[in-house]
Amino acid sequence: MKVCLLTSTAKVPRRAHVSDAGLDLFSDESIVVNPGDRVPVRTGVSLGIPVGYVGLIWEKSGLALKHGLHCMGGVIDSGYTGEIKVILYNASNSSYTIQQGHKIAQLLLQQVYLGDIIVVDTLLESDRGQKGFGSTGKI
Repeated sequence: MKVCLLTSTAKVPRRAHVSDAGLDLFSDESIVVNPGDRVPVRTGVSLGIPVGYVGLIWEKSGLALKHGLHCMGGVIDSGYTGEIKVILYNASNSSYTIQQGHKIAQLLLQQVYLGDIIVVDTLLESDRGQKGFGSTGKI
């Protein structure tokens, strides 16, 4: 995947470990996220996501558990080539300061279905059928 660094301080997304699924995304600014706020955080990078793939932005588990920071709106289509911004929501009761260069989220690249959508009258029956929430059974 091609990555364009838009500023002199931007960091290339990277895996902390060779077997990690997610690429760490880094803040390219220092910003405070107050309780209940959601803010777009600049990464200073744009991505050349291949056609047939999507970039999904997910939380860093440590930031979510320790500081209540959650990602929102994290779908990046292959046709989008602008700067990646991570929308962070602070679900805690304390302000959190993000420092420039710190890890703020992780990016997962996944293959997606780009085939036709076909309208039909019915679908094949399955064990779950139309049972809805909890249809896979009790815990």
